[in-house]
Amino acid sequence: MAQWLQRVWLRRGAPACLLWPASRVYALLTALRRFLYRTGLIRSTRVRVPVLVVGNVVAGGAGKTPTVIALVQHLQARGISAGVISRGYGRTGQACLQVLHDTPIEQSGDEPALIRRATGAPVFVAPRRADAARALLAVHPTVQVIVSDDGLQHYALQRDIEIAVFDERGAGNGWLLPAGPLREPWPQRLQTSGRAGGGGIDLLLHTGEHAAFAGFASTRRLADDARRADGSRVPLASLAGQRLLALAGIAKPEAFFAMLRARGLVLTETRALPDHYTFDSYPYTSDKGYTVICTDKDAVKLFPKQPGVLAVPLEFSPEPAFFSALDDLLAPLLSPLPWSHGHQTA
Repeated sequence: MAQWLQRVWLRRGAPACLLWPASRVYALLTALRRFLYRTGLIRSTRVRVPVLVVGNVVAGGAGKTPTVIALVQHLQARGISAGVISRGYGRTGQACLQVLHDTPIEQSGDEPALIRRATGAPVFVAPRRADAARALLAVHPTVQVIVSDDGLQHYALQRDIEIAVFDERGAGNGWLLPAGPLREPWPQRLQTSGRAGGGGIDLLLHTGEHAAFAGFASTRRLADDARRADGSRVPLASLAGQRLLALAGIAKPEAFFAMLRARGLVLTETRALPDHYTFDSYPYTSDKGYTVICTDKDAVKLFPKQPGVLAVPLEFSPEPAFFSALDDLLAPLLSPLPWSHGHQTA
């Protein structure tokens, strides 16, 4: 169903037209929600450090998590202490908790665990990102910047910089859910102001090979080496001639398979699994006789259960101009700001 919808959302064909009336209802509800936050009728939370939100205007994965990792690593390289908050999609329970190296994946969610392992930064998850932000600052008071993994539409937490991530789909057919992929009107968001209830997007980052409209570019490639559970590395070139089973429980599994083939690997079999797949019902015995390769996101769940798999990291790099623009936006925010009255402050 998800793959079918992704195809439907690329054009204004008959299936999309049938869903268009429902998208009008969605538009009214989302506009009302934004209005209530923007006017203060629903309260939003302002925390004491700058908040950077990385998110999608379109439904489905577009490269948010690699962008968050790249942002945090950039801030760390500049000597800026950063923390990350997330809803922790797919996790069990509703507790607000800190993601540690030994936190069970089912409690943290796969993407927060991946961010924690890739950056070493403090990561907190909670159903409400505002709660996660307050908890993070209470435990780590020296954090200077909070990066929110997803959350462009989570208006309960005020933000200072909004970064929208797009892949090669762009805005699709330009219609709102469920007739199109848009979570909110586009490009209207580029022209609005006022951070509570959704402000104007500050930076557009394209993660696909072909940008659909103006914005900053990025490069993505697979690392030269795969990684074992113990941290040791295996050159991809050494896998040539082996019976390879590639699996991926991500938004676009075929993209991972294509990148493996582009590196010269011949895949004996591929298994495209649902995004955030837990592997609880995965038939591990069917992997016998194969060398199993997967994504880093899958590895955080597979390593404890099948330590013989090989994870192939993704090397993702926004163009230098993107980081320069981010630094310019962030510089005036790193000094104390006179937060507006009438909002809760953590």
